[in-house]
Amino acid sequence: MEFRIATEELAKALHRAQGIAERKTTIPILANVLVQAKKGGVSLTAFDLDIGLVSEHPAEVAKEGAITLSSKTLFDIVRALPDAQVTLKRTGNNAVEITSGSAHIKLLGMPAEEYPALPKEEKSNLVKAEGKALLEMIQKTTFAISTDETRYILNGLYFEPGDKGTVRAVATDGHRLSLVERAMEGDFKLTKGVILPRKGLLELRRLLEEAPEAECFLGFGDSSAVFKKSGLSMFMRLIDGQFPDYKEVIPKEPEKVLTLGRQALLDTLKRISLLSEEKSHAVRVELADDRLRISSQNTDLGEAHEDVPVPYKGKKVEVGFNARYLVDVLTVMDTDEVALEIVDEQSPGVLRPAGDKSYTAVIMPMRI
Repeated sequence: MEFRIATEELAKALHRAQGIAERKTTIPILANVLVQAKKGGVSLTAFDLDIGLVSEHPAEVAKEGAITLSSKTLFDIVRALPDAQVTLKRTGNNAVEITSGSAHIKLLGMPAEEYPALPKEEKSNLVKAEGKALLEMIQKTTFAISTDETRYILNGLYFEPGDKGTVRAVATDGHRLSLVERAMEGDFKLTKGVILPRKGLLELRRLLEEAPEAECFLGFGDSSAVFKKSGLSMFMRLIDGQFPDYKEVIPKEPEKVLTLGRQALLDTLKRISLLSEEKSHAVRVELADDRLRISSQNTDLGEAHEDVPVPYKGKKVEVGFNARYLVDVLTVMDTDEVALEIVDEQSPGVLRPAGDKSYTAVIMPMRI
């Protein structure tokens, strides 16, 4: 194997692989990337047995071949190279000579034959997706995915067909829920919703952030999801199980909905939560005549409150929330105004963009 490639191009490929290649693993070769040189160029594969990424790159190939090399070490080397071009040449004993300008580096690898094979691509109905919309759906939901490994069904994003050419993404950790619905042409041929794993979604988000406007395709097989765009293919195993009935958690719209400035509410929550209890991040939200008071109390530090003017006449309502959950939601919203729905101390709070029900965040109440 011998090829010459632009240093920047190789660095980009290796950067993509960093989140997938497993550094702490009982299978050492999973910390490597599979480098394959063919007539058409060079491909790099990263695979952790659940998520696989194959990217193709232009290169001058003098000799075809393949080897696996440490993903992190090779990435660190390539980023430090002095020249715009780099040559990789396989020598004996599974070693590769890396040459760039005056730099000469020998890196030991492992045989390509020992690298686990990617699963055979399932027959999936690939649908053209708008990268920007797909990225937005991921950004507005992933923060609510559970990190509790004992609740593995909640360790992913529920993706299902909506009504009239839409798709819906839902995430919940049992304390909060985030739902976004967007138009997406094409038929995924899904008879029911699927659950995409959190790690795979984070990698997919990085790929979409590279070029949100680029044409891309998304599809689903029986046990995996497939994402493709020019020169790149990614697959992830789906989480097997039944996602809870999230619709039961979303309250019916109350009679009174408060419209608030998003940034002002976000700034207030950040200030007041500075004196909330460290473990609970609890703040009290009190709605009374023409004001919304947000307050916190810390037995060791003190207390704080701030009033936000609102046009409200009615019974006094007090409810406790985790301020961090509210901040997470307001941060991913991009509208100037938000609609806040609160009913009583036992009912969840709901946040939506003002006048837009395509995004819904539900926050469970706390006792304070």
